[in-house]
Amino acid sequence: MNDPTPKFTMTIDLNVLNHLGMNLYSNIPAVISEVVANAWDADAEEVKITIGDSEIVIQDNGSGMDIDDINKKFLVVGYQRRVEKEGRTTLIHTRPVMGRKGIGKLSLFSIANKIRVYSKKDGQSNAFLMDAEEIQKRISSPSKSIDYAPMEIDASPIDFEKGTRIVLSELKKRRTVTQDIALKKRLARRFSIIGPKNKFQVWLNGTEVTVADRDYFHKIEYLWYYGDESVEYDALATKKSNSEKRPNLLNGGYRLTGWLGLVKESGDLTDGDDNLNKIVLIVRGKMAKEDMLEEFREGGLFSKYLFGEIRADFLDDSDQPDIATSSRQDIFEEDERYKALKDFLWDELKHIQRKREDYKSNDAEKELEKLPSVNAWYKGLEKETKSRAKKFMGRINQIAVDEQHKKQLISHGVLAFESFRYKDSLESLEKVSLENLDEFLRIFKEFDEIDATLYYKITEGRLGVIRELRNKVLNENALEKALQSLLFDHLWLLDPSWERSTETPLMEQRVETEFGKITANLTEEEQKGRMDIKYKTPAGKHIVVELKRASVKTDSYDLQKQVDKYIWALEKILKEVNPAETPVIEAICVVGKPLKDWDTTEHTKQAVDSMAAKRTRVVTYQKLIENAERSYSEYLAQNQKTNKLLQIIQNIENEISM
Repeated sequence: MNDPTPKFTMTIDLNVLNHLGMNLYSNIPAVISEVVANAWDADAEEVKITIGDSEIVIQDNGSGMDIDDINKKFLVVGYQRRVEKEGRTTLIHTRPVMGRKGIGKLSLFSIANKIRVYSKKDGQSNAFLMDAEEIQKRISSPSKSIDYAPMEIDASPIDFEKGTRIVLSELKKRRTVTQDIALKKRLARRFSIIGPKNKFQVWLNGTEVTVADRDYFHKIEYLWYYGDESVEYDALATKKSNSEKRPNLLNGGYRLTGWLGLVKESGDLTDGDDNLNKIVLIVRGKMAKEDMLEEFREGGLFSKYLFGEIRADFLDDSDQPDIATSSRQDIFEEDERYKALKDFLWDELKHIQRKREDYKSNDAEKELEKLPSVNAWYKGLEKETKSRAKKFMGRINQIAVDEQHKKQLISHGVLAFESFRYKDSLESLEKVSLENLDEFLRIFKEFDEIDATLYYKITEGRLGVIRELRNKVLNENALEKALQSLLFDHLWLLDPSWERSTETPLMEQRVETEFGKITANLTEEEQKGRMDIKYKTPAGKHIVVELKRASVKTDSYDLQKQVDKYIWALEKILKEVNPAETPVIEAICVVGKPLKDWDTTEHTKQAVDSMAAKRTRVVTYQKLIENAERSYSEYLAQNQKTNKLLQIIQNIENEISM
């Protein structure tokens, strides 16, 4: 008796191919990696990849396929080799197979419209063509058949004894020389089994792909490797200064191999379009997850210099559930095996962070001792202080910077350490008897040297600000707000004595906004007056600064009229707040060009005197710059040779620049 027709039926639409294969990957390395993985599973010992202008050819000398293999395995979407008890290859090498879901071969459609497959096994040759356009037609047809029949083609091009040749044509992406170089590098980085050691050699356009093609072991400064199998990485890291073999046993009894490394400068991890700042996860010899480092959201500085490869084959045991996503480029994170791996790596990251501090400190001490000026500084310190100085400078130098900034880092480190000695010197004063005047003088001399050095470095910085102001003024279209902001942040440009204020400076405030409900019978015009900058000096003097764009030209009458309303309004308000006070208020006008009525020496003097009588003075940007630059340059010239500590710092900067 026949079984009745089932009430419910599941149908697989060919459109599934669009999701599982044709759009599975977006880059050539990932696609070709799938073909290389298939060659490994076919027990191939050689894979030759040839990339031409119009086609890509991948050929292996593996077991090849007969008609049953093609129809029952290769062309079956979702053929699960592991379920069929094929967890290892059976012909020659008994390798652990990489394939699991049976969809990787469909990724070929991601980069090519036509795929020709030539294969030979046990003397039987077969050849067929898969056409993306024909598949799309079948997908769009009313019948929506679940079958697609590749076209049989001439097998005479098969000139090899066994294996498979796949030819990709009508490529979707144009080939470039740069892409060829990148492909070789990425193939080397995606597989850990390539090379004679595993009897699996891969060739790209006639050149063998080797572990050295990963092209990053020379970048490693510090290395940690896991398992005896990983000792080869210790040899490949030819420029490392330290390495350490680490335990590789995880909770649950799992074991891993691989390595983690730190580079000297974060820029070393930039490799063209590729960012090496990641931990690649490799399973059964093939990349399973491109970056595990992103899992940890590690914010420590050391992580910006970290990269590595971890091989965890236990994540893909054939007798355990599959924890890879459909694309096989990621992992289901809730699996206990994956959690054990994450816990292990977290502990390792913390270990690496601690060790980096030790290594950097030791390396820094050795590096700094090569600088004569630093050694001279060390020698001038007492024994206990010298030891502290070396340790302090070692920690300062843990920060990886380029040569341009290294001199600033080290010289500032010396200055910072000397500044810390202020506290020690103050404590020393409490222990010095009043009769020991020499000791008092020695301590005060240390204060003077540190103070003078700090001010010298401040002065150098101020000259940089002056140069910035000069550049802004030279641009006739410089915005008034840009100049206003610069002067507001650096009021010492207007007067070197304005180092500290007794109240917070205000920038671009209306009188009514600043003083709120205090009107003091102000006129409407006075209330709307907008001060560019209001400032109060340590001596209690109130200053109002009026700025004019460098290209604006005005006269003394209009300028005085404008600032009068600020002065009068401010004077009224201050008297209302404190009737007993007689406020001192001045205005400074900063202009780009001489005033219109400064046409003769006599007229200039009359205008200046008239405005001075109303507590107003005018200065041009050019004069402001000249006065400030001359004042600070003279200070630098007079003091650069009189301070021993300053000379040490300058010598350090010169030695590093050489």
